Amino acid sequence: MGAGSHLPLFVTRQSPIHSLAPECKLVAAVVFVFAVVATPREEFWAFAAYALIIAALVIVAQIPLRVFLKRLAIELPFVAFAVLLPIVGTGPHTVVLGMSLSVPGLWGAWNILVKGTLGVAATGILVATTDTRELLQALDRLHVPKAFTAIASFMVRYAEVIAGELRAMRIARVSRGHDPRWIWQVRAIAATAGTLFIRSYERGERVYLAMASRGYGNEVRAATVAAPVSSWVLALAVPTGAAAIAAVASWT
Repeated sequence: MGAGSHLPLFVTRQSPIHSLAPECKLVAAVVFVFAVVATPREEFWAFAAYALIIAALVIVAQIPLRVFLKRLAIELPFVAFAVLLPIVGTGPHTVVLGMSLSVPGLWGAWNILVKGTLGVAATGILVATTDTRELLQALDRLHVPKAFTAIASFMVRYAEVIAGELRAMRIARVSRGHDPRWIWQVRAIAATAGTLFIRSYERGERVYLAMASRGYGNEVRAATVAAPVSSWVLALAVPTGAAAIAAVASWT
């Protein structure tokens, strides 16, 4: 992949985390998330420790705090769902700020919020310190099926193309008097989505036929140089600590 190989979330810095091998960071992020998910929701101290780890990684990676917090907004739909749980939940109720809330619902909301936030934060650090090309190479080195890496590669490569097509269609709608603020114009938005899907599908067919005619073999070639042991040791130090915290929290 050439120009445009960086994810929009990538933050260019010269930090120790940026310099780690991408497959090491990917494995570390996955293990960290599993440790967070395996932690009992009642162990508040464990989640506080995870939050401190995330904060330390953000500082070491030199990720701007405002940028990092803004990217956590991706979990807002889950936050909205979690807020509803204490209200619609059944079982024993308790009064909080004058409202009668379900105790199981409160625990469920807390479980979703804390684990979801930590998982999104860990993923955010990964994509902020690893560009697209490196992530795809990491998947290839970890022996992810070639078909998956090929599809992911094309998705990333043509995401900006599809985004440009969407912007052009939006400009065309606005020039014809479309105003997305009004509910009755949702039909035009739905029609745009359908048209965009058809155009994307047709473009994909043309690109595939052009590549097949040039001998494309359904594979994405990536460098096969193994990550140094030092990179694995440094990258796995964090998830190892998280796994230890999860184990202690589960046994106490």
